[in-house]
Amino acid sequence: MWQNVIKMNNRLKEFIDSQGLSVRQFESMIGSSDGKIAKFLATNSTLKSDTLSNIMEVFPQLSLDWLLTGNGDMLRSSVTLPSETNTKELRRKSEALSSPRGGELEETPTDDREMTERRPREDRDTPDLKRLPLVTQTAVAGFGNANFAIHEADVKEYYIVPKFRYHQVDFMIELSGSSMYPKYNSGDVVACTILRDGSFIQWNKCHIIATREQGILCKRLMPGSTESSLKMVSDNENYPPFEVPKDEITGIALVVGVIRLE
Repeated sequence: MWQNVIKMNNRLKEFIDSQGLSVRQFESMIGSSDGKIAKFLATNSTLKSDTLSNIMEVFPQLSLDWLLTGNGDMLRSSVTLPSETNTKELRRKSEALSSPRGGELEETPTDDREMTERRPREDRDTPDLKRLPLVTQTAVAGFGNANFAIHEADVKEYYIVPKFRYHQVDFMIELSGSSMYPKYNSGDVVACTILRDGSFIQWNKCHIIATREQGILCKRLMPGSTESSLKMVSDNENYPPFEVPKDEITGIALVVGVIRLE
């Protein structure tokens, strides 16, 4: 069993690297406590079924069969959101993997009532979902500061979004303009995770950037032509890319989700 777990460690690390993420970023995205995934990668520990469920919900493109057994390809050929049936199968496989019987799969009841009784209480009860503040662009202008805080007076309204449950969302903000069309439209509300360390920038991903001269920008970030600048790239080809000196940037947040009205 331990040999299988060790190989699973290597496969999970391979997937994390393929996504361009650090282990710390990966932990944050799946809502894991600091160090849990790092410990799993470095030791012969096992992952709880709840942690695996979180991974599959946030990264549905990852093949569960490949992660657990090494069979098939790392990425699934088609991606659908995890269903209740998939979640049950995930729990069954992951619990069997960590069982003393060395990975044998046992038949589990399929009756919904019995399955509910077998789940941990926190899975059966309605979770307390975090209220996410939608704030003005002026209110988040200084989100890069260590003492940044959102005041109640700056909150336009609160959102409760179950799909963001396993993401670290620090604030939500409404976009304006057409520079990121068609990926984002004017009026879209995006959920943002503040990056406290510049090394956590995910190249070619959308970020919210607070600047001294140009205010709040929503752009894809790429390395600049020099170490002292970052390139801002728009999805709308009518807006050419440009560079901003790093010392003009007061904060960077990764866009992790969007809410849109058609």
